[in-house]
Amino acid sequence: MLAVISPAKSLDFQTPAPKRDYTQPLLLEHSQVLANRAKQLTPAQIASLMKISDKLAGLNAARFTQWQTPFAQPQAKASIYAFTGDVYTGLDALSLDESGTQWVNEHLRILSGLYGILRPFDLMMPYRLEMGIKLDNPRGKDLYAFWGNIITDLLNETITEQKAEYLINLASNEYFKSVRVENLTVPVISPIFKDFKNGQYKIISFYAKKARGMMVRYMAENQVKTPAELLKFDVDGYQYCADESTELKPVFKRHL
Repeated sequence: MLAVISPAKSLDFQTPAPKRDYTQPLLLEHSQVLANRAKQLTPAQIASLMKISDKLAGLNAARFTQWQTPFAQPQAKASIYAFTGDVYTGLDALSLDESGTQWVNEHLRILSGLYGILRPFDLMMPYRLEMGIKLDNPRGKDLYAFWGNIITDLLNETITEQKAEYLINLASNEYFKSVRVENLTVPVISPIFKDFKNGQYKIISFYAKKARGMMVRYMAENQVKTPAELLKFDVDGYQYCADESTELKPVFKRHL
């Protein structure tokens, strides 16, 4: 199986990453085009485009100015250790054993507005460029037009190399929209996580994001290979709900 997740807005470039052999992102030539485009933006334009504060806009303008390849530590950091949002809290990559860490590096990919696809051990420079941002570029009006089939083609290459039979979609709608599902060579399984609140089960963003990370960790720790094994996910109170599930959209519910 190959799984995909979204990146996070929050980053940690202060905590040292474990010592190991890290890699360069596979789509850097495309990332360079976007970085060059972003360098043309003023902090005010970045603030307006990304709907962020002037302080954050200034920080990200500086980041684009400092962006250069090839990446090297300590300025760059492996993606799996650099992102710190809810998904990554659930995954808690730093506490995985070596077997789980290697599984994650081989079977997990991070979708990215700037980098297209990141492998967990790929070094990255700090950035903010969400996939849904309407940044006009040499290939179109937004990042979906920019990436076109590139992300999908690389996923298909990875699927072939790994002889994967399914793609597990644990990314947000914003990011998974960059994947052209109709061109994928394997079926997509998109787990749904629901929590009980105010008398009903529903998707609660914070909990669902964390659950996606926990599912990746579960897959890594159990070396999950089949959909049947995936349905045994029972971390932190979640249980598979057969009545509400379909083959490609399994539902997991939890009573808080």
